[in-house]
Amino acid sequence: MASDQKTRRPDAVTMDVVELIGDVVARYHEDFDVAAADHALTGAQARLLSLLSLQPLPMRKLAQKLKCEPSNVTGIVDRLESRGLVERRPDPNDRRVKLAVTTDEGRRVARGLRESLRFAREPLAGLSGDERVTLRDLLRRMLESGQ
Repeated sequence: MASDQKTRRPDAVTMDVVELIGDVVARYHEDFDVAAADHALTGAQARLLSLLSLQPLPMRKLAQKLKCEPSNVTGIVDRLESRGLVERRPDPNDRRVKLAVTTDEGRRVARGLRESLRFAREPLAGLSGDERVTLRDLLRRMLESGQ
C-alpha cells in the first residue's frame, strides 16, 4: 500500500497547495531582493548577512546553506567585511577554521532587512493571530516531515 501511495498522482488540492507555496516563495524572494537593494546589498549578500545574524558560521557551512561554491562565499564575505557588517574570527573549537560573524552594524542591517519585508507585513497582516499561529505550526510540520 505504501508503494501505491508513492506512485499515485497528487490530488487537486495538493497540487494547488504546491503551486501556492511556489507563489509564496517567489514573492518572498522578490521582496527580499527589493529589501536588499534598499540596504545597498545584493540578494546573496543579504541572505548571507541574514544567516550570520542568527549565528556565526564557518565559510564552508555558509557555502552549503547558500548552495554555492566556497570561493563565492569568500567574495561575498570580503564585500560585507569591507562595509563593516561582517568580520572573520578563528573558531574557538578549531583555530584552523575561520568563522564569519556579524558586527553590531551587521546585526542592525539584518534586522532592518527583516523589518522592511513587505511580504511579512501585508499578506500576513490579513490573517488573525490564531491563523498565523496555525500557518506557522503547519509549515513547521511540513518541514519536519520532509527531513
